[in-house]
Amino acid sequence: MTAFATQQGNVETASWTWELRSVNGRGLDVKVRLPDGFNALEGPVRKALGDVFNRGNVTVGLRLQRVQTDGALGVDVARMDAILEALDRVQDRAFEKGVTLAQPTAADVLAQRGVLVARQNDDTEELITPITQDFKSALDALLQMRETEGAQLNAILTNQINQIETLTEQAVQAATTRSSNVKSQMDAALARVMDNANGVEPDRIAQELALIAVKSDITEEIDRLRAHVIATRELLTSGEPIGRKLDFLTQEFNREANTLCSKAQATELTQIGLALKAVIDQMREQVQNVE
Repeated sequence: MTAFATQQGNVETASWTWELRSVNGRGLDVKVRLPDGFNALEGPVRKALGDVFNRGNVTVGLRLQRVQTDGALGVDVARMDAILEALDRVQDRAFEKGVTLAQPTAADVLAQRGVLVARQNDDTEELITPITQDFKSALDALLQMRETEGAQLNAILTNQINQIETLTEQAVQAATTRSSNVKSQMDAALARVMDNANGVEPDRIAQELALIAVKSDITEEIDRLRAHVIATRELLTSGEPIGRKLDFLTQEFNREANTLCSKAQATELTQIGLALKAVIDQMREQVQNVE
């Protein structure tokens, strides 16, 4: 299910933002992006997600910004040495060319980019605990959003399964109504078989008649549709991850609806079968968002 959550936090020396996103997926795919120095968080983050997710694409990102509070400055010795060496080369070259240059002052050297740097304490260890606590808050918010969407999906799927049940019972009534037409068709088929039965073994005739009967009988399709309705309702109230099972059931629903249409032999029953297929397709789209 699609969900998004953020959680911000700060201490005196730093501020941070967690961003968590989840979308549906066949398996569980977790992507974690952390700032340098915080790789130790990846293992606990992945475990926490694995404990609550069974499928889906989950992306976790942490943005960190350190705050300089004391204004203390330091000198990048390596950078300063590089600048001093460069100044020496400039002075030597100028002397070779007969050019006199003024001696650079300390202020000139310090004014060069990168010589003066803000001192940064390594407070990574101190930040781990509050940042981890905020991750848990972000995860709770993400799960809450997923639960809200899940309740909405449950209502949609329940309505769709109710429609399937209603259409299934309408198919039963339509099949009863068409029985007289089917009888006429059976009589005509029987007559054709008997007219061409000279020299044909009785077993062969029985097989042909049985085949004709099977091609018009939708009892098994109705029974399976009813069973799938019951199974779907049980899944919707199970409180467990049901996405893959529902996906399988929608395929089974569609198979029975196709067979019902092929056996319809009546306009009303064909229309009911097509309506069934339409609802099943809508249901299958929604099932893709279920964990």
